Amino acid sequence: MQNHWVVDLSFDEDESRTSCTASLSGFSAPGAQGTGEARRNPTDDGDSVIGEELAAARACHDLAHQLVGRAAAGIEGHTHVPAHPAL
Repeated sequence: MQNHWVVDLSFDEDESRTSCTASLSGFSAPGAQGTGEARRNPTDDGDSVIGEELAAARACHDLAHQLVGRAAAGIEGHTHVPAHPAL
């Protein structure tokens, strides 16, 4: 069986903050969504790319942790033994 999931990153920015939502979609993909945020120090020059990269990394990290948690719950449902899968 072949499956394909897509991670969509959407951003919201203002002068000092960038937030990102990482949404997972695709056939049989869980409806998972991660969030991340980056804040710019007021003394730093504005560079939206840096904020987007950091916010995206944090959103993907959040999404990954949610998926590991779902996998652990699935393992435990089958084995009835606590699972601690590593990320």
